[in-house]
Amino acid sequence: MRTIFLSIFVILVFTSCDNTQGKVEKVAEKVNIHPLENSWEFAVPNQMPPEGLTSLSAEQCGACHQDHYKEWKMSTHAHAWTDLQFQAELKKESSPFMCINCHVPLQNQQEYIIEGLIDGDIYQPVKTKNPKFDKALQHEGITCAACHVRNNTIIGPTGTDKAPHKTVKDTAHLSENLCISCHNAVAVITPTLACSFETGDEWKAGPFYGKKNCKSCHMEEMHRAIVPGYEPRLSHFHGFPGSGIPKFDTVETNVLNGLEISPSVLPKSIKISNAINYKLKVKNEHAGHRVPTGDPERFFIISFTVLNMKGDTLNVKTERIGEHWEWHPLVKKVSDNNLMPGEERIYDFSYKAEKKELLKVIVKVEKHRLSQKNADYNKLGSAYPLFITIFDKEYLVRVL
Repeated sequence: MRTIFLSIFVILVFTSCDNTQGKVEKVAEKVNIHPLENSWEFAVPNQMPPEGLTSLSAEQCGACHQDHYKEWKMSTHAHAWTDLQFQAELKKESSPFMCINCHVPLQNQQEYIIEGLIDGDIYQPVKTKNPKFDKALQHEGITCAACHVRNNTIIGPTGTDKAPHKTVKDTAHLSENLCISCHNAVAVITPTLACSFETGDEWKAGPFYGKKNCKSCHMEEMHRAIVPGYEPRLSHFHGFPGSGIPKFDTVETNVLNGLEISPSVLPKSIKISNAINYKLKVKNEHAGHRVPTGDPERFFIISFTVLNMKGDTLNVKTERIGEHWEWHPLVKKVSDNNLMPGEERIYDFSYKAEKKELLKVIVKVEKHRLSQKNADYNKLGSAYPLFITIFDKEYLVRVL
């Protein structure tokens, strides 16, 4: 079975030209139609509702698997299609068809079936209308069926015969390999378009490979009844915690923070001849991949701010952890200081007061989805959350 690359964010996305079904045969007579070759060019083929079900929707799954459904609704997977950043990128003119395979992986979620590429050109896909297109299912993004339905059958970890629907056991399919097919899309597609999601490769090269996998951290084991009334058994959390930055300001998400942040101690008072000295240790203690990982637009900002009691800013120092990319005229990574698994850094801050007064020192660590500049360029609006704060300390220091 072909695997597909499903990613929470794609660096640039493109839409394809619109060939109707009636044009396909005429086009085929005049040009060479190349078959699809790369794994990310394929969607999961159209599926029928498994025996015992009437729909592929997550909502129907949630009628029985109530906890799983509630957890999934909080996840970024549930908003992979409706994400404002993705939709802004999708509307850009110069765009390939395959990027929707990352955000709506089932062919049932896609309006067109891609038959091939005219002369092998990704900007000229041969498309036919999909008779099984389900717009409501499309809005569910990376939905239950994206992982659990293949060959019109529910795939589960036990293959129980107690379920009202047909279920087969396939733990290999539901292993970390499924996660990596989503989170390890690395390819230069055009000179100005690249996918750089290397989380799987980072994990394989890291200290947790062979000891822990994606599910160990992002799908925590739980002992519970997977359906009300059933006997409790081993299950997994389906909120897929990660960065914790929600897609909408009205949505809550689960944060999984791989960092351990250790602050130094500040004295309550210092003499005017001395300086305020502060150290913040940041260590990638828990993540089996680099931090940040995935979308190269993600970054951390560490800030140290000194204020007087009037609220005036006397000093600010910031540090950044993340990548810098150039997209034009050719796409390339300019710099990268992401934290490797197990890596730690010490960030120093010093401020010498000029007079006797009471000072406030604020230390913050923020996770950012993308910069304000890029958010403004994509017209994402003020309701789109760009960052969350994962560490926030305030100290009062009197200068004597």
